Amino acid sequence: MSDRCGTISGSVHRAKESSMAEVLLFHHAQGLTPGVQEFAETLRSAGHVVHVPDLFDGHVFADLESGLAYADEVGFGTVMGRGQHTVDTLPAELVYAGFSLGVLPAQMLAQTRPGARGALFFHSCVPTAEFDSPWPAGVPVQVHGMDADPFFAGEGDLDAARALVSEASDAELFVYPGDQHLFADSSLPSYRPEAAQLLTERTLAFLAALR
Repeated sequence: MSDRCGTISGSVHRAKESSMAEVLLFHHAQGLTPGVQEFAETLRSAGHVVHVPDLFDGHVFADLESGLAYADEVGFGTVMGRGQHTVDTLPAELVYAGFSLGVLPAQMLAQTRPGARGALFFHSCVPTAEFDSPWPAGVPVQVHGMDADPFFAGEGDLDAARALVSEASDAELFVYPGDQHLFADSSLPSYRPEAAQLLTERTLAFLAALR
């Protein structure tokens, strides 16, 4: 079964009716960039409520290495804690989404906080065992990444995504040709418009189909 620029699905077909979703979207290791904010606005324009917390206290980095160094300096536990803190005033019925580093708090909350409506993981995925909890029954999930991305394909995320698809009852994995990591952020040199457009279309279809 091929997943190149396609889908692996543990498919239980979702309802066709459109509905508004409330999304908690976490940024990647370069910070809350204009591209992340633009993506959030695209979802809002489709009628969804989108929360985009700043986990880096205003820091935005020109390259991925600098952002990861900052996260390492303040502590990944601190960053995760900031992500968890953001849900204190939000309802339980959220869609958790994240770009790269932001997948960590998104996946943690989707797996461990009751009430999730769905999850969207862009450029990253970790084994469900990391959070000492199986994937929650009935929670749909999409994972997106490039087939030659040295982070997604080369560091185990793609394998974790395939395992998640096998574990979850309603899951899709979209693998795009290319070697860029943050290909959906329009403000970065790694942006790839064609793949980003597909990712956005599939994200909007996912949100529209939620029960």
